[in-house]
Amino acid sequence: MERAGKKVLVVDIDPQANATSGLGIDPVSLETSIYDVFMSRVEGYPRITVPDVTIRTESGIDLAPSTLDLVGVEPFLYNIEQRFRILKDALHGVIHRYDFILIDTPPSMGQLVINGLIAADHTVVTFDRGVFALKGLNTLMTIFDDIQEMVGEKISPDMAILTRWNNTTDKENTWFRAILSILGIENKEDEEKENLIGIENEVKKHFPRVFAVPYNKAIYQAQKSGMPISHFAPDCDAGKMYEQITGEMIGWR
Repeated sequence: MERAGKKVLVVDIDPQANATSGLGIDPVSLETSIYDVFMSRVEGYPRITVPDVTIRTESGIDLAPSTLDLVGVEPFLYNIEQRFRILKDALHGVIHRYDFILIDTPPSMGQLVINGLIAADHTVVTFDRGVFALKGLNTLMTIFDDIQEMVGEKISPDMAILTRWNNTTDKENTWFRAILSILGIENKEDEEKENLIGIENEVKKHFPRVFAVPYNKAIYQAQKSGMPISHFAPDCDAGKMYEQITGEMIGWR
């Protein structure tokens, strides 16, 4: 999005701080972070706003970073009225500064996830190719329903991104499968491919847009370099798929 001329803020509310590290910022080096923004709602804590913690990264993307300290926020939130809308309120003062604000939430259910979902206009969910992908999908749909019941906010899943998806073509492996068939050996690759197709079809029942991003080692290298794939290797197959995803998101405005 930044390469498309859009002003972007990434808000990392995951204590693992992968989005922070992935944009080249060492969480350990930070004096303030999104932790302080949440804690500002606690009586007696200094007032810290999103602009106070925002950093301009090398890629040109602004970042409200996370640290491991964020793990300690949740117990305090239970004593705060309207605790589910803390992030939405905190972002209200900066939404006019950015074309897009991307919120990275933790992978497990809790106050931070609910804050992220309620603050967002659109919901994008990523799934990996693990055996628990479908179980995670069913759990997620339940969580969306629970949020609507608890808070009165309807969460609509807008997009799913299937990561590290196998993009091996039939042509590339026809000879190999033929040999396995002659020898009477079960082809695990075909079985895995069928499983991936099954997961993809199930995800499509719940999300209007589904993108499958192939595995590419450039993703790992981009993360290590602290740059988005759009800046590090935009022409690789994964980079081109993320470009399509970005184009879809830009159309939401």
